[in-house]
Amino acid sequence: MSNAPLLSFTDRGIHCAEGGFFIDPWRPVDRALITHGHADHARPGHGSYLATHTALPVLRHRLGQVTAQGVDYGKPIRLGGVEVSFHPAGHVPGSAQIRVARKGEVWVVSGDYKIEDDGLSEPFEPQVCQHFITESTFGLPVFRWQPQAEVAAEINGWWQACAAAGKTAFLGAYSLGKAQRILTLLDTRIGPVLTHGAVEATNEVMRAQGIALPETLRVTADVSAKSHPGALVIAPPSALGSSWAKRFGSQETAFASGWMQLRGIRRRRAGDRGFVISDHADWSGLLSAIRSTKAENIYVTHGYTDIFTRYLRESGWRAEVVTTEFSGEDAEPAVPE
Repeated sequence: MSNAPLLSFTDRGIHCAEGGFFIDPWRPVDRALITHGHADHARPGHGSYLATHTALPVLRHRLGQVTAQGVDYGKPIRLGGVEVSFHPAGHVPGSAQIRVARKGEVWVVSGDYKIEDDGLSEPFEPQVCQHFITESTFGLPVFRWQPQAEVAAEINGWWQACAAAGKTAFLGAYSLGKAQRILTLLDTRIGPVLTHGAVEATNEVMRAQGIALPETLRVTADVSAKSHPGALVIAPPSALGSSWAKRFGSQETAFASGWMQLRGIRRRRAGDRGFVISDHADWSGLLSAIRSTKAENIYVTHGYTDIFTRYLRESGWRAEVVTTEFSGEDAEPAVPE
């Protein structure tokens, strides 16, 4: 058995030398194992990609005709001298924790994850290990999520009020994961659901692979408040307040994000409403996930890393901050109109 750690942290990403691969690397490598399709975890330029079968279509939609292979959840594969398997992370459809094992030494790279079963993504499945690599996007005690059903009632109530007032409701939600989750929460009896092209393109990819989503209509030149009164429009946050949105006339805007928990960010976003809903674990979820792994060593990769790591140490874990280029929920790029 090698004395070197099974995984190491390099300037290109999380590396397994014995297996000949990197996990979610941020610089080009020969073989990349990908936890999910968000841009900070799945980057262009790698020689080959390995992801879950569910994540693969979105990966190809984003990155083009890359050399990529799909894998089933829970199915062990041999890469070099190590065993690798992918397990549900609950973050977005197809997202995975990647388990890497060698003769009893087990590491789990969680990528991004959430504990609550949202009814859309494959529910989080904790993996027992000695070494657990975790995010801390919302690693402060202030971040505690409401049950999803309560948030759904708030969103539908706001939409209903907008429709009654003759306004179009614009809801900012990230194009992969959050937008589709919001769709599953809507009471479509209120009115039609319209989508920005970036959102609808992802919807189409997911529908093509059998993921059930409510009916939506892409916003085109002939779609307006007049043609679709009482509509709710789902768009990337960067599209709200743009000329693309303003042509709908009288409207209210809202943002769906874990960051809406913080009043300062709600004010800076300048929306009419903020709905606290996230595809990342909150404070309690992070701690619950870590406990469930029974890990002895915790590596904190992005978010409130210093504060969260200090809390873990004070609570008895061996924990350290690891510098990466992951960015969490604020990673949505600007979207052209």
